[in-house]
Formats: sequence, C-alpha cells, structure tokens
Amino acid sequence: MAASQSPCKIPIIHIKKDNLKPGTSSWKTSCHEVRHALEEYGCFLVVQDEVSEQLEMEIFDLVKELFDLPKETKSKNNLDIFLGYVGQIPHAPIHESLGIPNVTTFEGVRDFTNLMWPSGNKRFCETVLTYAKLVAKVEQMVDNMVFESYGTMKYLESHIESTTYVLRPLKYSPPEMHNSIDIGADVHTDKSFITILHQNQVNALKVELRNGEWIDVDFSPTSFLVIAGDAYQAWSNDRIYAPRHTVIMKENKERYCNALFSYHNGMVKVPEMLIDEQHPLAFKPFDNFDLLRFYLSNKTDMSASTVKVYCGINA
Repeated sequence: MAASQSPCKIPIIHIKKDNLKPGTSSWKTSCHEVRHALEEYGCFLVVQDEVSEQLEMEIFDLVKELFDLPKETKSKNNLDIFLGYVGQIPHAPIHESLGIPNVTTFEGVRDFTNLMWPSGNKRFCETVLTYAKLVAKVEQMVDNMVFESYGTMKYLESHIESTTYVLRPLKYSPPEMHNSIDIGADVHTDKSFITILHQNQVNALKVELRNGEWIDVDFSPTSFLVIAGDAYQAWSNDRIYAPRHTVIMKENKERYCNALFSYHNGMVKVPEMLIDEQHPLAFKPFDNFDLLRFYLSNKTDMSASTVKVYCGINA
C-alpha cells in the first residue's frame, strides 16, 4: 500500500488491522513508509480504524465539558508546568491545557477524574481510558514498524514496557476574544518519542520541514498526526527528524485537540546497530523526563532541538 501525499506535502499512511500483519508484503512496505516519513518529514498523517467516529465525537464532547469547568477546578491539576494545568499565559492567552499522566491505566485516569469531579464522572473516566488505550495501540504499531525497519526488534518489548503515556487535552480560543492574538503555541519540538495529535477539524498547526519550509497541516476527517519527538531523534542516532511546529489560529472558532505523548521511563540509549561510519554516535544516554525538565527550566532559546543541547556529543 503506497503512502499518498496530502496537499500540505505530509505523507498519509494507512495503519489498519486488516492489512498490517507482520511478515506480509504490505507490512514490510508500511514499515518502510513509516520510517521514511519520520526521517524525511518528522511526521505523517495516519488513517486508522482503532478510534471510531462515535468515540471521536464522544471524546471531544467530554474535552469541551472538561474545559467548561471553573478555572479554580482546573488549577487543581497542578503536578508541574507540563503535567498540570496551563492557561491564560500573557503571551499565549488563547491557549489552555491540562495533563493526564499514566493515562492508559485505570488509576491514572481515575485520579485525574476525581480531581476534576470529586463526586465522580464515570462517563469521562471510562471514555478517556478507552480512547487513550486505542491511540496508544496506534503509537505502539508505529514503534513496531520503526524498530523492525531499523533491525532493532530485540529492543521493542522492553521499550514498550518502559513507555508511559501522557494525554494533554488542549483548547484554543478564537483570536477575536483576545485582541486578535493568534499564537496558540510558540515554536518548539516535542520531547517525547512520539506525539499523536487528534483535533476537532479546526486547522491551526504549522510544521517546519527539513528544508526549512513551513507548511500548514490539513487534517483529514478522523485522521491523526504522528510527530517524532527529540527522544526518538536521539534514540535513532539522528536519523529520525523531530520537526519544529507551532499553532497559529486563523479561524474564529474554538479548536480542541488531544495530544498523546509517549515517554520512556529510564535511560534512553542509541542501539549499537544504529552506530556506524556514516552515523557515529551522536548522543549520550539520557533520561527522557530529565530532558523534558531541562527544556522546561531552561531560560535560553530552546526553539531548536533541545536534545542536541542536552546530551549531544558534538553540541
């Protein structure tokens, strides 16, 4: 199955249960397409059949319900600047977001739900847990393809077992509500291995390609955007490209988006088979969450690759 090109030049790859069986020709082709997309673009749009249209509608209804809570309630989500509530930032007043750590576990979603709704919200808890597990399956499929393409399958099981997921629901208000300020997120790279974005069809994301060209991402209905983070770039010994991206609101409509981040618990090390004469070791072993904390605490311009500053050998 060949990857197609969207008008924004980002590849579209179909990852569906019925045509992705390891060892088949379609599986091998898809592995190549996923690796190529992450190396050349740093991202791709994925068409999948894990999350149904009904679940998609329900999850965004619940996200809206979440953001409709009083600020005092949302502010209880105060674990830290990334895992907790962010809202009404002076330089980005249209941005608001919360963090749900360990979102693929019942305990993680239950704790967040009880924080927001002390009397409980069974529908929110059950739906978010179901949704997060299904999106995480897509993320794990991408990992499977990448590891197989690189010949690093012996590390896949331990990598997946060491992966933890953070779901970050995001809301962007219409610019007209904030004196036409349209910046929803500053230019940055993600610090995760993979980020999977899912939105309510209000486009606002811009991604920088390897050649420096900035393009608008046009999400097709029910599609997800897979973005490589700094941690994957380092793990791949600089083969995978972690693209810079930003959010610029053009429409005077509310934009809701779910961002599922995958992080590695423990030390990340470049596999030995990814080190050769053409690709000498470029990164020292690092802790994924320490990389994130370094980014959040650094006062200098961190809009470029944080991981090269943090643990790059020739930084």
